[in-house]
Amino acid sequence: MATAIQETTDKTQIEGIAQARYTRVSPQKARLVIDLIRGRRAEEALHTLQFTKKRVAKEDSGETLDVDELFVTRCFVNEGPRWKRMRPAPMGRGFRYQKRTSHILVEVSEHHRAVTERAAAAAAEAQASKGVKGAIRKARKTLEQRNKPGQKKKK
Repeated sequence: MATAIQETTDKTQIEGIAQARYTRVSPQKARLVIDLIRGRRAEEALHTLQFTKKRVAKEDSGETLDVDELFVTRCFVNEGPRWKRMRPAPMGRGFRYQKRTSHILVEVSEHHRAVTERAAAAAAEAQASKGVKGAIRKARKTLEQRNKPGQKKKK
């Protein structure tokens, strides 16, 4: 299953999009699995997919995202092009059949509470680093991080 994940980081919200196109599975069968994860937390959705006994539920993750505050916001399956094939039949005839493909799209985004918490933390950090006292705090914090035992030094 070909998966392309795009992560866009905005000042307000983190989003991730996973898209699989021309997947060699019937859209009807793929919708059965997609309906299981719609609207759930990303961690729950991954566990559901892990224990679902369907071929569509194979986990193929290209990038890793922090799934603590992510929710499946949109997911749907569209029908892709059909492969038309012929099978030999009695008396020199041919029976026609179709192999179906599907386009699968899953979008995850950060919960609105996490967005507000992250914005509040950034505002508090900006407020703390204002002026001379803030610069001193920032320098102390940097020195404390450098002098912590057990951490690897960056080259």
